[in-house]
Amino acid sequence: MAAPSKETQEKIQRLQLLEQQAHQLSTQRQQFTAQRIEIESAMEHLKDASDVFKIIGPIMVNSPKPGVEQSLADRKTMLELRIKNLEKQEAHIKKKAKDLQQEVLRELGHGEN
Repeated sequence: MAAPSKETQEKIQRLQLLEQQAHQLSTQRQQFTAQRIEIESAMEHLKDASDVFKIIGPIMVNSPKPGVEQSLADRKTMLELRIKNLEKQEAHIKKKAKDLQQEVLRELGHGEN
């Protein structure tokens, strides 16, 4: 079996890089999803709360409930946008990786004949 051409080797390296990028995006998306779930849980707990406290630096202070609710809603919206953006990036990179993988496999298949 002949060794892959230099061009094919470069494509394989690009493919590995795309796979690493997809993994990093997936990890970020999972982190943001976990944060969104925590915020949703906090928002659910706030429904029944009469006193609301907010952590500011090393201290916890009593805060107006509507302000905390709005802050959580804003943060949730921002996280949802980031998650959607990451999902789009991840899908794009996976498509590029799949196309590149098929190209490399074709080249390697032709090299064996």
